[in-house]
Amino acid sequence: MKTIVLLAIIMLVPSWVKAQDFDRMRENMVRRQIANRGIDHEPTLEAMRNVERHQFVPRAQQRRAYDDGPMPIGYGQTISQPYIVAYMTQLVNPGPDDRVLEIGAGSGYQAAVLAEIVEKVYTIEIIPELGNQARKVLNDLGYENVEVITGDGYFGHEEMAPFDAIVVTAAAEYIPPPLIAQLKDGGKMVIPVGSPFLVQTLMLVEKQGDRITTTNLMPVRFVPFTRRD
Repeated sequence: MKTIVLLAIIMLVPSWVKAQDFDRMRENMVRRQIANRGIDHEPTLEAMRNVERHQFVPRAQQRRAYDDGPMPIGYGQTISQPYIVAYMTQLVNPGPDDRVLEIGAGSGYQAAVLAEIVEKVYTIEIIPELGNQARKVLNDLGYENVEVITGDGYFGHEEMAPFDAIVVTAAAEYIPPPLIAQLKDGGKMVIPVGSPFLVQTLMLVEKQGDRITTTNLMPVRFVPFTRRD
């Protein structure tokens, strides 16, 4: 009987150690990669602490989930560097009553970070397989305030517009006019703009009545903003 109990304990230890290891890596990620680089929006920092990034990458890559860089997630797409996710989140200054549109669901990680802060997230993914994967992971993790939509993100989600913020996680050659139209008065959009497969510019778009202002922020490299044929 003692032998059986001991074997059961031994079998449980690796899972327990692994969970603790991910918690430690996630805290180190927030402290060293994010807070130390100037991210000081407390809801963003708390969201980055809470979201289990390793759940959004392929199982074989989970040990690298908290590394300081992007990672492939299949279908030619990537999960963004943790710092970039935090930076883009802080830029739109999300609040608890906000509704946010994300273009490029990918793994669902950015949507989960936003969902920790805001009332509702709508995220659009053009690749059905990725959209289905993101939907399953988000559902399994209990993110009931995220809706994953399969479609062409260029047109946004007019049915639920306007949005307090829009986060675009793929590089467009120009800012899609439908997204500007769907941004609420006083809202903010963050989007990488530039040629595919080259260095792009991360831009902040702010809307005040009929006035649209853009600010160039930093060079970035994102996967291309793809469209349906």
